[in-house]
Amino acid sequence: MRDSPSNPPSTSEPEPEPRPAPVKTLKQRAPGIALALLLGSLGGWAASALGLPLPWMIGAMTATTVAAVAGAPIAMAQPLRTVMVAVLGVMLGSGFTPEILARLNEWVVSLLSLFAYIAVAGGAGLLYFRRVCGYDPITAYFSAMPGGLSEMIVVGGEMGGDARRISLAHASRLLLVVLTIPFAFRWLEEFEPGSRPAAGLPITSIPVSDLAILTLCGVVGFALARAVKVPAAAVVGPMLVSAIVHLAGWTDAAPPVELVSAAQVAVGAAIGARFAGTELRLVLQTLVQSLGATAILVAVTLIFAGGLSLALELDPRALVLAFAPGGLAEMSLIAIALGADAAFVATHHIVRIVLIVVLAPAAFRLMGRPKRE
Repeated sequence: MRDSPSNPPSTSEPEPEPRPAPVKTLKQRAPGIALALLLGSLGGWAASALGLPLPWMIGAMTATTVAAVAGAPIAMAQPLRTVMVAVLGVMLGSGFTPEILARLNEWVVSLLSLFAYIAVAGGAGLLYFRRVCGYDPITAYFSAMPGGLSEMIVVGGEMGGDARRISLAHASRLLLVVLTIPFAFRWLEEFEPGSRPAAGLPITSIPVSDLAILTLCGVVGFALARAVKVPAAAVVGPMLVSAIVHLAGWTDAAPPVELVSAAQVAVGAAIGARFAGTELRLVLQTLVQSLGATAILVAVTLIFAGGLSLALELDPRALVLAFAPGGLAEMSLIAIALGADAAFVATHHIVRIVLIVVLAPAAFRLMGRPKRE
């Protein structure tokens, strides 16, 4: 008796799973990268002409984000961003002086406070994403962490979370924090960016020997940090090697101002490019949801910074930037623009990133790895 069409043989092969979309090569993404850098440069120039705080990064970030949300095919090359972030790491390391080294003991209490800050901020964010936004437990947990953007996306996706939502939540947080904090300082303190010194000298004013030393700091620092798998290796490694070199007195130079401005454009454009290729509805929805999450994180930041500034008599501006849920490179650049202690800010962000990358996945496993709903 023949098998009827409604009863296919049990030996039929299962349908093949759909193949993932092919990853574009660097050559294929080159036009999008060029467009992002062009828009970023124009945005930075416009922001600089308007006298906005931290203009090259904020202008580039704003221009590329708007373009990405509008559907422009922008992209960013990870190797280019890595090089530019390494430049910022070398610049941050140049701010470490023997005077700062002598003050490290003053930072112990604020550094230890980061444990409590991460627990409070992460817990509040988790409740918000679960109860208000309706995220599943895994996606909510890794979206709520106040830092570790790349690591949380990777680990959250591997654990079963929605990597796309986690990515957008962290990108939105970074975008909102970088956009709001410089303007808040400007409005509250009547900060005039033009009164601050430029971050570095023109390239023609720096001796070739110093440029060679700074280049080695970036290359060697990144290679060593990547070899030992340090989180945020592109900025942490060059910063540590640069700090050692400057503390040893081998040079007192910082990267040229032209290169620092270019690095800011690349970092800003990279933030905007994270929104490319995503449905407008999802981007807008995540931005709105992230407004609430960012407000919670900023409130926790102000509570910790305010309390520590009263107890330890530390600069409240530096404390706000040290605990702000933004990126290491971005918050350190804002510290330089505001004349705050960039070494203090950078050190706290490095510790925060390490704690989140190490402790967040471990704590998640101890919670029993809740399943997606």
